Amino acid sequence: MTSTLQPARAAEAEQRSGRWLALSVLVLAVLLVAVDATVLGLATPYISEDLAPSGTQLLWIGDVYSFVIAGLLVSMGSLGDRIGRKRILLGGATAFGAISVLNAYATTPELMILARALLGVAGATLMPATLALIRNLFHDPRERSLAVGVWGATASAGTAVGPIAGGFLLEHFWWGSVFLINLPVMAVLVLVGVRTLPESRNPEPGPWDLRSVLLSLVGVIGVVYAVKETATHGLTWSASAAGLLGAGALHGFARRQLTMPVPLLDMRLFRRRGFGGAVLADLLTVLGMSGLVFFLSQYLQLVQGRQPFEAGLAELPAAVGAVASGLFAGRAARRFSVRAVVSGGLAAVGLALAALTVLDRSTGYPFLGAALLVVGVGAGFSFTVTADVILSSVPREQAGAASAVSETAYELGAALGIALLGSIVTGVYRGFTGPAGTPAGAHESLGAAVQASEHMSAGSAHALLDAARDSFVHGLHLASGAGAAVLLTTAVAAWFLLRNQELDGGHGADGAGPDPA
Repeated sequence: MTSTLQPARAAEAEQRSGRWLALSVLVLAVLLVAVDATVLGLATPYISEDLAPSGTQLLWIGDVYSFVIAGLLVSMGSLGDRIGRKRILLGGATAFGAISVLNAYATTPELMILARALLGVAGATLMPATLALIRNLFHDPRERSLAVGVWGATASAGTAVGPIAGGFLLEHFWWGSVFLINLPVMAVLVLVGVRTLPESRNPEPGPWDLRSVLLSLVGVIGVVYAVKETATHGLTWSASAAGLLGAGALHGFARRQLTMPVPLLDMRLFRRRGFGGAVLADLLTVLGMSGLVFFLSQYLQLVQGRQPFEAGLAELPAAVGAVASGLFAGRAARRFSVRAVVSGGLAAVGLALAALTVLDRSTGYPFLGAALLVVGVGAGFSFTVTADVILSSVPREQAGAASAVSETAYELGAALGIALLGSIVTGVYRGFTGPAGTPAGAHESLGAAVQASEHMSAGSAHALLDAARDSFVHGLHLASGAGAAVLLTTAVAAWFLLRNQELDGGHGADGAGPDPA
């Protein structure tokens, strides 16, 4: 009996250690994407100075990545289910590193926008594949919750590593260097991942329907573009046309999925209250936070006068809070309830955003750091548990498409948040009254105002910067208040939508059925 059990236990231990080693490779991909997302905000003032984009171009540089990645996530997640998640992850990581070089050496705003869009294409292959592989590696619900917590904690750690590493690079090199830090991470991921990651795919995948891919891409980009243009310039014929085209494409996509024998995305998943509630919570949460995230680095550097490295360190409490809470989120959800943890986390973020409406140009760091810590803790609890709910709501063979829905909600929320809340900040900022001789370009962005002040007399420069910074902070107040309202409303909605939802069990508590072998 002993001789029979020992080999079995050894094989089980080897399998267990193999899963965790594979997870360590997957989180490198998460780190890659998280670092890239955070360094852009830190580098924005330098990009503004060097490339001189207009206010609209600056917003496009910030959100075109999210537009493209949101439009392609479902298609790429479904493609990974079909051709192999390991294959698409490693191929996407290689492309992500190569295109990062194009970002680093962009010489015009138009080229920078194109480079960010191409990076979105590569990024769309990474996140769904990592979550889908976790779903297939970890069959035990408690182990999977811990793995998702590590996944989320790494994403949060990336948001800390990005500003700190980016701040150091910006103080010693040119702004393009912040994109080149992707290369060593990509190299390690590919070289180690080739040996350690298991391949997995849907055994009966069906065709990868190109018509559905096109409808998804046109639909998401059309709708988001319409929202962005309407928020910036009001309702115009181009925004209306894009919105109608996008809505029509999404309607066609949904109808086509319901009639296909093996769809790219099973639309019936949204009938499950837990799945739909988790996706909606993610979308609205990121929407409410995006304005703060995108403009915080500009506030720290251009309003409070911090150096890039110092600004990166100042953002650290949010990441620390998210890492700590993400690792314990699954345990907390089992001890209390899914809806209590998610709703409580969202309410905490909402209250912290509400507190930021009293920021001024001289606000001390203890207040700001405490608010960021609360934002991180609340977001870590919420995002980790909703990701676990989404993964546990589907069979393993559909993990790629379901993970893509989760990431689509995240990226779509980021794009809409930057478009809507960012437009609030930009619109308020443009209304400031500068001294005589203020260049028209100074009204495009705060970075442009700082640059313009360098060519003015001392008195005029001081007056310009005072007016521009006050106007920027006022816009940030309104964006934070709007974000707080969104988060608090989402907390209430999550309390009802996630009622009776559990993490234990193969498919959660909303009637999805047993986990397939």
